Amino acid sequence: MPRVVLAGSGIAGLFAALNCADAGWDVCVITKQSLEESSTNYAQGGIAGILDKTNSEGKEIHIKDTLDAGDGYCDENVVQEVVNEAGDRIRDLINVGVNFQTDSDGNFDLIKEGGHSQKIILHSKDSTGKEIETALLSKAINHPKIELLSNHLALDLILKDRTSKDKEIIGLWVYDIEKKIVETFPTDAIILATGGGGQLFSRTTNPSVATADGMAMAYRAGAKLIDMEFVQFHPTSAALDSDRPFLISEAVRGFGGILMTTSEYNLWKTHNSSKKPEDYSFTRKYSDLGSLATRDILARAIDQELNFSGEEHVLLITEHLDQIELQKRFPAINTFLLKYGITLGVDPIPVVPAAHYFVGGISVNKLGQVINDLNGTIIKRLYAIGEVACTGMHGANRLASNSLLEAVVYSSRASLNLRENISKYHLDLEKELPDWRADGLENLREHYSLIDDLKYLKMTMTRDVGVVRSDRRLNRALRRMNLLEKEVKMVWNSSIPTRPLIELRNMVQIAQIIIQSALNRTENIGLHYNEDNINH
Repeated sequence: MPRVVLAGSGIAGLFAALNCADAGWDVCVITKQSLEESSTNYAQGGIAGILDKTNSEGKEIHIKDTLDAGDGYCDENVVQEVVNEAGDRIRDLINVGVNFQTDSDGNFDLIKEGGHSQKIILHSKDSTGKEIETALLSKAINHPKIELLSNHLALDLILKDRTSKDKEIIGLWVYDIEKKIVETFPTDAIILATGGGGQLFSRTTNPSVATADGMAMAYRAGAKLIDMEFVQFHPTSAALDSDRPFLISEAVRGFGGILMTTSEYNLWKTHNSSKKPEDYSFTRKYSDLGSLATRDILARAIDQELNFSGEEHVLLITEHLDQIELQKRFPAINTFLLKYGITLGVDPIPVVPAAHYFVGGISVNKLGQVINDLNGTIIKRLYAIGEVACTGMHGANRLASNSLLEAVVYSSRASLNLRENISKYHLDLEKELPDWRADGLENLREHYSLIDDLKYLKMTMTRDVGVVRSDRRLNRALRRMNLLEKEVKMVWNSSIPTRPLIELRNMVQIAQIIIQSALNRTENIGLHYNEDNINH
């Protein structure tokens, strides 16, 4: 039977793997760390969508909220199609075994997050991603047609003819992290579901695996990358000394949490809470929606307030809310905060923006097929789904809880398209494919530590390519990344491959593309804000 390789084990990758396997194909899922380590697993809020097909008004509101959040840059046809498909795909998740939260009457407990005008988000308390990941992974582990390989890092795509403008993928080179060797995987089709690249920044809500590998790999194979300047920073990452930044879900603000500076909080407490807390919030200066404004607005608002005050963080206030109900609804957040002596519903929570989601990515069509940068055709046998891809759904700024929805919709579409075309994709998988870097492997040696180079990259991206940008800082960042790229290339050409080297190579390449895309964008729109751009 045909063999499909999935790179990535989040919602997009596993959902596609199950669909392909159910069609009778042999499926191999590779992931560079443990199978559970994905951005899906850390998604707290939920998945947005209207389950009732007859609720046309609710769908129209969802469409409008998505378009508004995308700042007029969304592909409206894509938005309409995804919103209309939402109910079917969410029911697919339920059928797989995902348990969304219900109320005492057995109805789904729908919530609202920033940028939404209605309660349409299904969730599993504050651990929705973990619930989805657990259900899909359990199903995949027990599926006889699915092979799951952890500690395998997709390195590069194998092209049938690198000199041809028409691109066709015939295999994949994969680095086995435990054996420290590069293996050749022949395959009928490849689906990239490798996630984003939050690790390019010093502070991120993403897991350690989010190093933009799929984007870089596809780019080297001739894929078109678009809208790379649009990096979403989540406004409420916990500003605590934890092993990895912890996200305070947007749903906390949807429940009534309010953002304040420290001075605003002290003023509110001094006045004995005689006014509503939102009356003291700096967010009112930036949006009539206050603390429920979209992420791009709030991240910039916090950034500007911190620059003005010199403080290291702002505060998320929840003490005016029902403590018991709050802790019941957000148990994982409360458990995390208790480790640092903070009680949800009692104490202010220090928060700062953190790199959260790549809105841009690999350009794909409505079936998830990857677009060839040379001539606008598709790259045969290659698909990209989830955060690694850019569909036009999110425009210049993703609306909260639309990412899981987009991932499952495009995962379904890619799987269906493969199902319809796999017969003409079928290759002679016994045919010998080229080994990775067959020339000169015997002369490679171990490389030096790359920790300082990685810190340099993260520092540059955080300081110069963050929430608020300028031409001067972007040009400085580009010069630095160009120098680092030359250094990494020398190491790459002479060294034995390792996970840190492979990741650094990918991150430098994507950093350069993000910076150049930001310089090319001469208007302020959505997530891109350049102080030197004079329009809005």
